[in-house]
Amino acid sequence: MTQKSSKILVTGGCGFIGSNFIKYVLNTYPDYHIVNFDNLTYAGNPENLKDIENDPRYTFVKGDITETLDVNAVMNKIDSVVHFAAESHVDRSIEDGAVFVNTNVLGTFNLLESARQEGVKKFIHVSTDEVYGSLGKTGYFTEDTALAPNSPYSASKAGSDCLVRSYYETYKFPAIITRCSNNYGPYQFPEKLIPLMISNALSDKPLPVYGDGLYVRDWLYVEDHCRAIDAVLHKGKDGDVYNIGGNNEWKNIDIVKTILKDVGKPESLIEYVIDRLGHDRRYAIDSSKIQKELGWSPATPFEEGIKKTIAWYVDNHEWIQRLKEREQII
Repeated sequence: MTQKSSKILVTGGCGFIGSNFIKYVLNTYPDYHIVNFDNLTYAGNPENLKDIENDPRYTFVKGDITETLDVNAVMNKIDSVVHFAAESHVDRSIEDGAVFVNTNVLGTFNLLESARQEGVKKFIHVSTDEVYGSLGKTGYFTEDTALAPNSPYSASKAGSDCLVRSYYETYKFPAIITRCSNNYGPYQFPEKLIPLMISNALSDKPLPVYGDGLYVRDWLYVEDHCRAIDAVLHKGKDGDVYNIGGNNEWKNIDIVKTILKDVGKPESLIEYVIDRLGHDRRYAIDSSKIQKELGWSPATPFEEGIKKTIAWYVDNHEWIQRLKEREQII
């Protein structure tokens, strides 16, 4: 891969995947400059990037993707955009879908239009496998699977995907969509399954498991996701979609039991709770396209990644406790 100086706008860079991606880029490309554009909502945590905040290659700009003036002000002289910023928690979307439509659809439109006007050379839209809906016991999501979102969150992401596609089809704007499976790793907000279960286990609190706990997800270590986005950014084909999966299908209950075993806590802490509305039974990604075309593949087996993740949260228990207390998470 030919390296050159580049200025990348990362939206939502104080979030889980965004902060990991920023660190990955700065560690990988010495001549790249990152502009982190984040509104610092509940899931945006500046602490995630405290160790690089004085790096001359890094600039933080507080702003809202739903505000046109904010977006236009930050887009000047940007070479590429990697768009993470989104409302992403299904339960919150069920309680109040309006903010999801506003952020995920209108915000993406504002970014696309401003980037198009400024002549941005590459726009990577980071989406989710949830736009495909739910799978049965067999089969996998491919890039050709029809969109069939089942929650206000996934519907808003599907809407933003359609906008991105339209900008390529209408304007030949150099946009690419990535759809990933469930991510895990350091700095994940504690409303998500793995960090919530680790934190509750460490505090001897009940571990709430939806329904029968047999919902299946494909898990991707966040650093592998960062490498995949890197490959798409530098080698991806404009207008294409790339599925990014970890080839690691696990039932929720098995993940919870794995965490309890690793931290030496009893399974009696598991508490089955009323199921989520419209809960998709299974997600599984076919990532053969990105593997064949761009040479990417997941490098972190789940057994290794979950141990590294648990160790990080054990070492940074105060970080997660501060967030839980701030947001009044169980």
